[in-house]
Amino acid sequence: MSRKAFKRKRRPSVLESKFHNPILSKFIRILMWSGKLSTAEKLVYGALDKAESSLKQPGLEIFLKALENVKPLVKVKARRVGGSTYQVPIEVQDDAGWTLAMRWIAQVARNKGGASMEDKLCRELIEAFEKRGDAVRKREETHKMAEANRAFAHYRV
Repeated sequence: MSRKAFKRKRRPSVLESKFHNPILSKFIRILMWSGKLSTAEKLVYGALDKAESSLKQPGLEIFLKALENVKPLVKVKARRVGGSTYQVPIEVQDDAGWTLAMRWIAQVARNKGGASMEDKLCRELIEAFEKRGDAVRKREETHKMAEANRAFAHYRV
């Protein structure tokens, strides 16, 4: 096994067609199911349009603010020390925080029942924009868990 550190070059992200925003492009790809990119784009754009009409603000701003409200600053990671497993709080890097926020919003929207995916996604984005909803609650739970296990921070991974 090589011990030399290898820095992988980042690929340039393929931008989505409407806003040309790399963060929104990544969210569309996280939401995508079975390789159906155009379906995921329609869902996201429809949800952003509905959120824009209900909040009277640009859809991209609503999306970015919702992600900012859901993005975690710390998370816990299991670390095994001397036969015991500790939940060690670690800081989340910026890119990883965005990705976690996107995953949580997509997961919460998928798990809601009743309406179409577009409506569920719109509702979750609006709730995250207003700092309420299940995705924001997940962030708060993560922060509480990290705060409760702050005593184990010296076991950094």
